[in-house]
Amino acid sequence: MSGQTQHKVRLLRIGDEADAQRIDNFLLRHLKGVPRSHIYRLLRSGQVRVNGKRIKQHFRLSVGDEVRIPPVRTAQVAAPGKLTDQQKQLLNNAIVFEDKKLLVINKPSGLAVHGGSGISLGVIEQLRLLRPEEKGLELVHRLDRATSGLLMIAKRRSALRSLHTLQRENRIHKSYLALVQGDWPENRMRVDAPLRKNQLRGGERMVTVDDEGKPALTLFRVKEQFRESMLVEAELGSGRTHQIRVHAAHLGTPIIGDDKYGDAEINRHYRQLGLKRLFLHAWKLAFEWGEEGKKLKLAAPLEPALEEILTKLRIT
Repeated sequence: MSGQTQHKVRLLRIGDEADAQRIDNFLLRHLKGVPRSHIYRLLRSGQVRVNGKRIKQHFRLSVGDEVRIPPVRTAQVAAPGKLTDQQKQLLNNAIVFEDKKLLVINKPSGLAVHGGSGISLGVIEQLRLLRPEEKGLELVHRLDRATSGLLMIAKRRSALRSLHTLQRENRIHKSYLALVQGDWPENRMRVDAPLRKNQLRGGERMVTVDDEGKPALTLFRVKEQFRESMLVEAELGSGRTHQIRVHAAHLGTPIIGDDKYGDAEINRHYRQLGLKRLFLHAWKLAFEWGEEGKKLKLAAPLEPALEEILTKLRIT
């Protein structure tokens, strides 16, 4: 077939460069041109195996593992072009912190963290083009495309392993700012409700509160009360997909601008006020970092568009 390549079965031995990497991210780098959805189908069907065994998408590789990659027909993807001056400026201006092992940016809303269906270049692909000399750039975690705020990118494999360990041990403190509709009986709310991913028709991914789901904990605190809404801080006790969005909706106070879990009528009202996005922002990060283990504390300001909405709410 013109413009496509048919791979044979491949057996790849994992070295230091892929130690502790998730299998889905490993496959994305080795199967250029294959849609993310197809890679997940390969994993679910057991066609991808590690040491002869079926694995799930979140499985992490270790040095010495043998990965079986089945025959896959991939589109021949042209080498990505250069970044525009505007893209370079946006990325450089977004850098909040950088040392020899870690890069932290204030990701704008609307920018996906990685390329995928319909998206040629996400944050990580753009950073690799901006920093071609940095061979080890990898996402430490993810943010939804609509969510702005602090995003960590490891510059070395050793840093990625260390940060993943900190995340698993709940030693990275993350807090978000969100504008939610309604009010609560108290200024502090604790939501300890398990979450389960569901795949709906058309491939849309939804997350629901479900007793059979994975444990999830979010701590909410009201920062500012408005007439019909609240600016709240949300602290994560776990890192589940769409966690804050689903837990806020579970309380009956959905995040404004959320077209998946929110209220369509309320969202239309706030669009008239000028809110064109989800009002959710990864605000603060705090964790021990560096050889001396000093506390690294980072904060990212809200985008001007979100500050403008708050200003309007304060005078109404």
